[in-house]
Amino acid sequence: MKTKPLFIVMSAPSGCGKSTLIDMLLQEYCDIVYSISCTTRERRGEEEDGIDYHFMDKSRFEDLVAQNAFIEYAKVHDNYYGTLKAPIEEVLAEGNSVILDIDVQGAAKIRDFVRALPDTDPMKIGYVDIFVMPPSMEELERRLTGRGTDSPAAIARRLANAEGEIARADEYMFKVVNDDLAHAYKRLCDLIDALGGRM
Repeated sequence: MKTKPLFIVMSAPSGCGKSTLIDMLLQEYCDIVYSISCTTRERRGEEEDGIDYHFMDKSRFEDLVAQNAFIEYAKVHDNYYGTLKAPIEEVLAEGNSVILDIDVQGAAKIRDFVRALPDTDPMKIGYVDIFVMPPSMEELERRLTGRGTDSPAAIARRLANAEGEIARADEYMFKVVNDDLAHAYKRLCDLIDALGGRM
């Protein structure tokens, strides 16, 4: 059965389980491809080029910006991050879906980019954005504290950021509350199945 290639943009505050949900989708759906972002920052730890990020120097990144090669990019703490247009177009042209893990600012830029495309463009036809919500701010604080990786100051900063991000959740077509991972994953799969015509 032929499915419709989807261009899936997912955002969530830190600690909401978005990366876990995306990993689960990628393991189950062989036709969903993860979009790898570009960055000019240095590699950290075990990171690999072409798997975690496409690592490049600033002049190369700025050349690509000048060529309008990105659907969105931003400068964060003196480093660039961006999403290239061509790989997404290639995956959709092959009949596969693409998934992006991106923050609310990046998602807003992609939304504007997609709106300006012609109605016949596969990126516009398959576009869907999903915001993963925590069940409550108290639960999010509990999860972030439970990870044991952040200082109290860093957790407070993440929670403040989360409030700002959740305030923009209504900009998204769909919201999935991650109260229970299995339930949230089922809701996400049902959504993707329905949108991609898998039902």
